[in-house]
Amino acid sequence: MISAQTARRAVWRPLWQLPQRFELIMSLARHDLVARYKGSVLGILWAILTPVVMIAIFTFIFAEIFGAKFGARGSSWDYALYLFCGLLPWTMFQETIQNASTTIVAHANLVKRVVFPLETLPVAQALAALGNQMFGTVALLLATVLIHRELHLTILWLPVLLVPQLVATLGAAWLVASLGVFLRDMAQGITLILMAWLYLTPIIYPESIVPVRYRPLVNANPFTALVRSYRRIFLEGAAPDWPSLAYFTAFAMILFVFGYWWFAKTRRNFADVI
Repeated sequence: MISAQTARRAVWRPLWQLPQRFELIMSLARHDLVARYKGSVLGILWAILTPVVMIAIFTFIFAEIFGAKFGARGSSWDYALYLFCGLLPWTMFQETIQNASTTIVAHANLVKRVVFPLETLPVAQALAALGNQMFGTVALLLATVLIHRELHLTILWLPVLLVPQLVATLGAAWLVASLGVFLRDMAQGITLILMAWLYLTPIIYPESIVPVRYRPLVNANPFTALVRSYRRIFLEGAAPDWPSLAYFTAFAMILFVFGYWWFAKTRRNFADVI
């Protein structure tokens, strides 16, 4: 009985030790950000240029060709802002999960070091992606001022959204990082899953155009709740949608606990598989 309790404590102990490893995590996150743009001509500007180009393409296709409209004004500029707002949290999540799918294999030299805290690798990748999101957020605020000539004080609710977003991202990253060790085609599979998830989330199209019979499915999508609240605080001057945010937070907590538990339980087999 005592040994079982000790084993359970050992599984969760690295999680409680993460705050003590803050300097290591930030060092890994900085290295990830620097390495990503090292040697490129535009450097960190790629963090803003990439989503801007994507937004321009989506705006032309969906707003100009298919006539999709966001907001009360319904202009192409409004579509671009709403799209940008929805892509901010999604891109952070997608980037972290895709990188996590290969992170343990890519750091195989660290796996055999018993003392190295492997659980910090997905955390560092999530923080690096969050850093990219902050650059995008600055660009969104500037674009909002230029187009709408105003900023809503409700953007101060952003930390309330970032906390469950980061919690969900960490849980998914730990889970995918572990699965990537045992399923080497995980990187390709997760790309397809994320692509489908993107189109099932009302990011590039407004919720209002979803047929009534499919709305329960869209509302069951946790990311719908997060994107909805992002748009409310940035563009609509409203507080987060509390019921849907509570739903997303519950989803985030379950994913966080299960993702870390799975990572910790399977970690002992990483060295044998790699």
